[in-house]
Parts: sequence; C-alpha cells; structure tokens
Amino acid sequence: MHRDSALSPVTATTLMVAVTIILAAIIAAMIFFLPSVQYFFAPIPAIFTITSIESTDDITGILNYDSRVILRHTGTATYQNKNLRAQFYKNGVQVNANIQTLNGHDFISTIHTGVQWMGGMGCEGAMWTPGEMTAIDFTDGTFRPGDSVQVDIIDSTTNQIISRHTYRVK
Repeated sequence: MHRDSALSPVTATTLMVAVTIILAAIIAAMIFFLPSVQYFFAPIPAIFTITSIESTDDITGILNYDSRVILRHTGTATYQNKNLRAQFYKNGVQVNANIQTLNGHDFISTIHTGVQWMGGMGCEGAMWTPGEMTAIDFTDGTFRPGDSVQVDIIDSTTNQIISRHTYRVK
C-alpha cells in the first residue's frame, strides 16, 4: 500500500511544541521585563496616610462625628498639591465628596460637595513636602467609629493613583 500524503505526525507534533515554547517565552519576557506590565501588578504605596479621623467637636469635645481627616505626607518626594486630587471610600463604598485639588487656595473656588473645609501645611503654597499634614473636614457624620476609610490620592496629570491608605476610625 502506497500513500501520497505529505503529512508527518512526528513533524507536526515537533512544530506545535516548538511554537508553544516560543510563545511561552515571549509572554514570560513581556511579564517580567516590561515596566508597564510590572507597574500594573505592583501594589500602590501609602505615600499620604491617614493619621487620625476626629469624631468630636474640636472646641467643645462633644461627640458629633465631626469626620475631620488628617493626612500626612510620609513619602520622600515633594508634590505639587494642585496636581493631586483625593477620592475617599467608607467600608468599600465611594464617599460622596468632590475633592478635585489638594491645593487649599484652588480648593476654595471648586465645587467641593461633602467637604466643609481643608487646611494645613500640605495644602498651603504650591508644594506638599514630606512630613506636612493636611486636614479635610467632611460633612459631620460622614465617618463613624468602626468604619474602614480608604483614601486614594490621584495625580491629575496622569490620572494614576499614586497613593492608597486604609484607616479604621476609632
């Protein structure tokens, strides 16, 4: 019996294994050597951390769930605060607060629903340097003891989250 077929099962299997190995090597190289892919998998650092959330009135000391968040710059780089915006989450749900800039002067003219005022060295002037703090006074009752509060600080020029921190209200 004579066959006129040009197919060889051994050749086909060898080619398929070789193509699979080459594709696996290309994918591995992309995952381990491309910075953008590594950035996607890297955890977001806590550059700006919540040091406390005040629940009492600062003058009378009476519990009114004041919801005053104190943020401290714990990183090493200086940031232009006008290019930073903040997004807060309470127990995993986005808080209805509009904070489009962390520059105190620019903040005044924005529509900042859910926030009464902002102040401190971090929002004064043009730069937020390491060690400086900013206080953000939310509408009373926004945060209560036991709540888990997350803050994302976003670079407005790149729309990337540059800092993420979670804090449990005491």
